[in-house]
Amino acid sequence: MMLMPGFSAGYVGTKFRLCIALSISLLLIPFLSDKLPNVSDNFGTNLSILLIEITYGVFIGIFMQILMFAIDLGGNLAGQAIGFSNAQMFDPAFNQQSIIINTFLSLTALTIIFITDLHHLMLSAAIESYSILPVGGEIMTQDIAKTIAQVVNKSFIIGFKLGSPFVAFAIVFYVGMGLLSRLMPQLNIFFLSMPLQIYLGLGLVCITSSTIIIWFCKYYEDALQMFLK
Repeated sequence: MMLMPGFSAGYVGTKFRLCIALSISLLLIPFLSDKLPNVSDNFGTNLSILLIEITYGVFIGIFMQILMFAIDLGGNLAGQAIGFSNAQMFDPAFNQQSIIINTFLSLTALTIIFITDLHHLMLSAAIESYSILPVGGEIMTQDIAKTIAQVVNKSFIIGFKLGSPFVAFAIVFYVGMGLLSRLMPQLNIFFLSMPLQIYLGLGLVCITSSTIIIWFCKYYEDALQMFLK
């Protein structure tokens, strides 16, 4: 709960987050009691189980955060392509300063995730982890490393695809401005290019933002369902 997207945001109070985690834990005890080992008299054994479970919890939280990095990468590409690289504001979804377009896309995606109940899949992943990663067993280091590597690779590809319209726009725009400056050397190209770049870039954001959010949410849902399988 300390690392899940949305729940880990800076605007969610720590006490409120801990109350959610405690409530979910109390609700799940009757359903997961058969999957929990008996308490051992050996302190070392209990400590080992606790540390392994914390590691699994961190792994699940990081897994979900890496999925969110796809929209972060797409937003960064969009912001830089339309000239907003220096227009930054605090992004509560990632608890850091981000390009304003990136903040808009990440907050919109996070809102859609909760509106469409995709956060139920996030909670299901935490619950099903007791079946996928049994309590008391050896820590699956290789499987965790392999899963993290795969999701990082996939998120990078999806993020680049989300930002690809803006990459294409930047290439076409700068090539066009370069040709215009060669054809009309007397034209103040810098005075013309900046407002035109922002105007066309914001138009492209309006056209593509809905598709970007839908595509990302579909990727987020598929990735969580793959984890549950």
